Amino acid sequence: MSREEVMEKITAIFREVFDDEELVITDETNSDDIEDWDSFEHISLIVSMEKEFSLKFDVKQVNTLENVGEMADLILKLKGEA
Repeated sequence: MSREEVMEKITAIFREVFDDEELVITDETNSDDIEDWDSFEHISLIVSMEKEFSLKFDVKQVNTLENVGEMADLILKLKGEA
């Protein structure tokens, strides 16, 4: 899976979780950029990504992520494609 494919899936997850088909997600997107991104939505994002990519995140890994780009890199690493 390419990084571009990962970002496309991440974007689809964000659009579904935040119920906004116009939402634009970039590598730099973080919780400050999306008004409704609170702790509940954060958990929803993590669970949705675990399901979509068939993986399980370590809490320590997730807590160190600063933006969506780092999440994409982590997914590729966990999938053995980074």
